[in-house]
Amino acid sequence: MKPSNKDKRENLLFLAWAASVIAMFGSLYFSEIRQYEPCELCWYQRILMYPFVVILGIAVVKKDFRISFYSMILSLIGACISLYHYSLQKISILAESAPACGRVPCTGQYINWFGFVTIPFLALIAFMIIFICSLVIWRNSRGEQ
Repeated sequence: MKPSNKDKRENLLFLAWAASVIAMFGSLYFSEIRQYEPCELCWYQRILMYPFVVILGIAVVKKDFRISFYSMILSLIGACISLYHYSLQKISILAESAPACGRVPCTGQYINWFGFVTIPFLALIAFMIIFICSLVIWRNSRGEQ
């Protein structure tokens, strides 16, 4: 039996929520267990990511697909911040001219898995998952409103 459009949207909403939960616990792991102090841009990304755990969680329980419009916008803003932060870390010209942003420089890389996976890269992936899921939900829900 083919899954209905509503089932697909529920699954996508759950996936967006799961990405936010994993991102939240990942950032808490790095700061509280590994003792990596977040830089200023990391704080901005957290400020945008953490509310998704609550609002997407409520939307999953209530099956409220209208949240997708708002989560799409906020996740796009978060993705832009993450991309900028990642660019500061990986593009040498930007890194040299980067302003000091507190006690921990935003160009610092606590992790560098496979030569390209840093903490802002992980945040970028989470924001993109939430954005894509929200975009698909929003497109599939427009006719019902």
